[in-house]
Amino acid sequence: MNHTYEQEIHYRLLKVLSQDPQLGQRDMAKKMGISLGKVNYCISQLAAKGLIKITRFRSAKNKIPYTYVLTPKGIEEKGRLTLRFLKRKLSEYEEIKKQIRELHCEVEENAHDSPDSELSTAVKSII
Repeated sequence: MNHTYEQEIHYRLLKVLSQDPQLGQRDMAKKMGISLGKVNYCISQLAAKGLIKITRFRSAKNKIPYTYVLTPKGIEEKGRLTLRFLKRKLSEYEEIKKQIRELHCEVEENAHDSPDSELSTAVKSII
């Protein structure tokens, strides 16, 4: 599995768990748009790394038998992954802005060939 993808899944899972530690794995899967099996696998990984603590309730009235709580190490890891995720997204954002500027220049160069500058106006509104 792609290491970056795995880190993103772990980041998103830690974020979901920090917001709602009693969320069931099925609901986590729906919320994250990944399979239940993947959630279960990642939960096991996070627990093995000591990033979350899993508490089982035998007589849970609300039918949620587990609670997933971030450990201090898990909170630290979530912060580290958040920073890494933010840096990657900012880099992607800058690359997309660069591509848009390049496309805009290309449109501008070709705009004089066409009386219809609607495309040029649309691109200008984006950048």
